[in-house]
Formats: sequence, structure tokens, C-alpha cells
Amino acid sequence: MRQIIFYAMAVILLVSCGDQKKTEKQDMLPDSSGNISHVSVVLNNEMWDGSVGDAIRNILGTPIYGLPQDEPMFTVSQIPTSVFSGFVTKNRTILKIAPNKPAGINIADNVYAKPQKVITISGKTKQEIISTLNENSAKIIEVFRNTELNERMNQMSKSKHNYTAIQEKLGFTIQFPSIYRIAKESDNFFWIRKEITTGTNNLMLYTLPYSAIKRNDSVVNQIIKVRDSVGELYIRGRQDGELKANGEKIESYMVTENAYTPFYGETIVDNKPAFETKGLWDLKGDFMGGPFINYVIEDKINKRWVVVEGFAFAPSVDKRNYMLELEAIIKSIKIE
Repeated sequence: MRQIIFYAMAVILLVSCGDQKKTEKQDMLPDSSGNISHVSVVLNNEMWDGSVGDAIRNILGTPIYGLPQDEPMFTVSQIPTSVFSGFVTKNRTILKIAPNKPAGINIADNVYAKPQKVITISGKTKQEIISTLNENSAKIIEVFRNTELNERMNQMSKSKHNYTAIQEKLGFTIQFPSIYRIAKESDNFFWIRKEITTGTNNLMLYTLPYSAIKRNDSVVNQIIKVRDSVGELYIRGRQDGELKANGEKIESYMVTENAYTPFYGETIVDNKPAFETKGLWDLKGDFMGGPFINYVIEDKINKRWVVVEGFAFAPSVDKRNYMLELEAIIKSIKIE
């Protein structure tokens, strides 16, 4: 019996020591670096210029759905294997190609810095590497994109807003930087926005009764109808109410662009079922528009739907990172 107890204690001590050493190693790692939505790809020049490089560019350069112009999911830069050392190993998201090894994929955290994701794709031949890349393309994108969402959340958490009215009126919390300002507020609606270089980044927060949206084949049409009615009520254009040459009043408000089919899917937000819709908006009676991302979250406990939408107005510039920021804000929601 004593031997069994001694053995068990020895195992516990060994595991504890191992965990402690792992924690100490993590604490000693430098902070990672890198621009948002940027991936460093580590492989030799010959592979980068050939079919393996083409496969990587096709995956990481996948156009993002829901933007007015094609923008790649990630910006990619190649680092030759022979010079992968020093500060370049500190990049937050790294894709490494390991030739002449059994085919496979390995996803590792905090290898050279923290936080960091390092995905290694191996294969004995170029074709094996390409096949492994293609078979795991969705996983690669998901891992890197979640890493960037988390990084954006961490960056924004350093300057939190102090608005209490959102929680008091809508019954949930949501984190966004203090640079955002409340543009419009009512008992059940908030329009929040931030000035950017060429326009604004915007959020809409509101709730709907549980009967407002029904789970059937027309869900996406119901969501668009709701967002258009909310846009007409709250998001009015600059020329709204002004007179035309014939004396008629201009009506200008936000609507969903009909010429562009919205993306629709189901997901999880705050551990609750949610409908995700992406598309384009424009301003009726004006020359403004841009992308939006809309989440309708099912709040069964409170018998309601919580709607959180982000939309950007950023003419003549890329909008990928603006929309990533809005998505990161939306996914910080905590419903009471």
C-alpha cells in the first residue's frame, strides 16, 4: 500500500514539475508581432515560385465574401527556410512547409513567441504537400482567422469603453474601444461609430421579440426585412429631408443592396445559436455604401433575439481589417 501511495505521489510531482517548466518556458517567450491578417510562409524559394507556392497563395488569398471589391483573406509574405531565425520567428501566424517528411499537418501554439500559431505542413513530395494543404485548407484559414480575431480583441481590450447604458437597456455587454462614440440611442437601439481615415466604422445593437423571426426557409429574407426597417428608422442620410428642385423632400436611409446576394449561415455566438448574414448596404437617395456583417442571436432564456451588426463606410480603401475589427467586437458580446 505504501509503495502504491509513493508511486502515485511521484507521478503527481513529475506532472506538476513538467507543467511548471512548461509555464515558465511560456512566460519567458517574447511577445509576438505582425500586422493584422498577415501570415508568414516559411519555405525555400524554389517551392515558393512553383506549384506549392501557388497552392498556398490560392488558400490564403481566398477572397473574402461580402466586400465590394475582392480582398484576400490574408496578406502573405515568404521567408526562405535558410533565413528563418531571429525576429522573423516572432510573427504571430506562421505557415511552415517541411519537405522530405511523412505527409501531415501539425498546429502548435507559442513556439517562438506568444501568442502565436505555427502550422507545419509536411510531405515527402511536392504533390503530397499540395494535397495536404488542399485537404486542410478550411482548417488553416479557421486557425489563422481565429488567431487574428483574438489578437484584435486583445488590442481593443487595452482601451475599453465605459458606457453603462447598453447593459442597462439591452441586457448584455459588448466590448469596443473607447474611441467609438454613441451616435444614436433609444430604449432598444444603439448606433455606435468610430471615425476612420476616409469614413466610419459602425455598430448597431438592438433586440427583437422572439416572434419577430421564425426558423424556416425564409429566415434570410426576414433578417433583411428587419435590417432595412431599422435602417430606415435610425440610419438616415446626409441629404435626408432636403428639398429637390421640384420641391419634393429627399428620403435617404440605409437599405440592403439588392443586386448582391447576401451570404447566410448558422453559427454560435456567446454559446448561443445565431444567424450570420454578410452583404452590402447602400444609402437610398445618396452615394454611400459598403459591407455589413449581421448576427441575430437566439436568446431563449429571455425569449428574444439579440441583433448586433457592424457596417463600414470606407470608400477607396481596403475594408478587410475594418470588418475584422467589427466581427471581433460582436463576438465579445455577453448576454445576461
